[in-house]
Amino acid sequence: MATKISNKGWVVIPAELRKKYNLTPGKGVHIVDYGGVIAIVPAFEDPILQAAGMLSNKEKAGEKKQSLVDTLLEEHRQELSGE
Repeated sequence: MATKISNKGWVVIPAELRKKYNLTPGKGVHIVDYGGVIAIVPAFEDPILQAAGMLSNKEKAGEKKQSLVDTLLEEHRQELSGE
């Protein structure tokens, strides 16, 4: 999708993308320079709350959810013990 930059530097995000990414008036975004590519990335409203659990293992049927850190520590212990 192409758009133009206004004299004030404004860019219009097409309606279908605003709906898809829930970009409503007042929501924050980050402008990221990836070395030749500029991206508009939705900002977390509450980064700590929204990031909570991102590094946990997916819950398996009937099993307690275990953190990724705990899983990695257990694997490290098993490697050290030669299992």
